[in-house]
Amino acid sequence: MADARTAVRAPHLAPKVVFVDGQPGCGKTMLSPIVGALPRVELLQYFYEGEYTCAMDFLSLIDRSASVTMIRILTDLRLYNLMMSRDTNFRRGDLSSVFMNSRPWRYLARLFQPGNEHVLPRIAAERPILHLATHNLLGISTPIVEGLGDRAVFVEVVRHPLYMIRQQALYTNRYGKDVRDFTVWHTAPGGAPVPFFAAGWEEQFLAANAWERAILFMERWERQCAALQAAHPAWWESQVLLVPFERFVLDPHPYMAGIERALGTIADDVTRRMMKTQCVPRTRIAGGPNLPIYQQYGWRPPLAAGTERDELAERRADAAAHVSPEALERLDRLSGSYEAAHLSDLPALAKSRSRT
Repeated sequence: MADARTAVRAPHLAPKVVFVDGQPGCGKTMLSPIVGALPRVELLQYFYEGEYTCAMDFLSLIDRSASVTMIRILTDLRLYNLMMSRDTNFRRGDLSSVFMNSRPWRYLARLFQPGNEHVLPRIAAERPILHLATHNLLGISTPIVEGLGDRAVFVEVVRHPLYMIRQQALYTNRYGKDVRDFTVWHTAPGGAPVPFFAAGWEEQFLAANAWERAILFMERWERQCAALQAAHPAWWESQVLLVPFERFVLDPHPYMAGIERALGTIADDVTRRMMKTQCVPRTRIAGGPNLPIYQQYGWRPPLAAGTERDELAERRADAAAHVSPEALERLDRLSGSYEAAHLSDLPALAKSRSRT
């Protein structure tokens, strides 16, 4: 019997890859343009095929050597094409558009530069940082850990569950039904399609309403990320930067310094202009730019008169009207855990409690 084949890719093109990742509603669309405005960081691109590869690996539907090799190929191919503006988004209104980037001229110029083999010396000279925006990836990122190692940097945006639950609830019923949802689904016992992250708790997912599904997801995803950290502690320590949304928007400088160190670059005036565009720093946590895409997923301007604790209280009351007492207890535990880990010494929320 012949030996089983193993997929491989030894050389690489992409010297550094930054993933701006997080749950829906965490604030990735605020941070990604800022990261993309750092010198040498490339245009924001959504890495759907990488998400699918990791989801298939998580479900044990593809071989580990295949998923690792796919991550290596996909990241190199992304950078190779981007260096000659091939497969690059020029649609004006998209968040990943060239025209939303801080340095759009770079991609217009590349249209007229020599491509193919001429790209390689430019990569060596310019040391570009591939910039990928992802959704719900860190917890299933073992193929990235094994495939890219210290070439990968995760900027993981985390946020208070009460600020994320509405957006997640508005979306969750599209899983398994909507042709415009491109999440990997799998079949639950009985044959119903469910999203990949519901593996192992399919029955709970199907029995819950939209808001309860969001709570269950946040709870399970927290465990999934903790499992990855336990499995790869050294990689996590050196390659994962946790960025609490609330702290970043009020005082971004410590986090920007960490991102600069991890990527080997330094913020410039272009970066600072983009931070201003994103209303960073700001005086209110929820006081971001009023974009149509934010409104589509439940964003509301902050209360005209009220504290940050009042904002949380309003969001908890909103959730309480949609979930069972058991689910509300889960949400309270998630909120308390998040506050203890990330907000305990933040003046704006120091006295906040999930049962306000």
